Amino acid sequence: MVKDPSKPRGKTSSYAFFIATCREEHKKKHPGTSVGFAEFSKKCSERWKTMSAKEKSKFEEMAKNDKVRYDREMKTYIPPKGAKSAKKKKDPNAPKRPPSAFFVFCSEFRPKVKEENPGISIGDIAKKLGELWSTQTPKDKVPYEAKAGKLKEKYEKDMAAYKAKGGSAKNDSVKKSGPGRPPKKQLAADDDDDEDDEDDDEEDEDDEEDDD
Repeated sequence: MVKDPSKPRGKTSSYAFFIATCREEHKKKHPGTSVGFAEFSKKCSERWKTMSAKEKSKFEEMAKNDKVRYDREMKTYIPPKGAKSAKKKKDPNAPKRPPSAFFVFCSEFRPKVKEENPGISIGDIAKKLGELWSTQTPKDKVPYEAKAGKLKEKYEKDMAAYKAKGGSAKNDSVKKSGPGRPPKKQLAADDDDDEDDEDDDEEDEDDEEDDD
């Protein structure tokens, strides 16, 4: 999904402001040194859980003010034409698009977020991952961007091979319908189901990116 650069920056939660503050404190106390993100994230999470409502109020006020800013900017924001254009039908045999650096990051930290927050909903997991990603420095993001780059290269090679075949795998499976095989109509219905699943997955991914 191509992001609109003119779209207002998403709302920042109180927890995200808290993590950003912790990062700044660490930089001031230990200039020039880095800390493992997993360890840093865990310590921030533990510290947040033990904070009183009064201590959290500072960050909640920051989040409240940022929400006001976001709502104000969204009132004057006009999405570009065609932003909601209908999605094209996809061939389930085509190579799946590669994940972005953000989704590589999510795949690594999703289990840790679940472990640190038992019973958390899928929506809240996505939100927390978005908040954690927003606190990463460009240096922190390098390994995820590198991995995403390699996956993109593989995707481009696979796509080139797929296009060279003309996406014939799907057509052949339909043409070969006969005794012992599902009828063409059934195959078409199955393909539509797969496409619906992929669209659902992409919508989930888009939601997570918006949190970024």
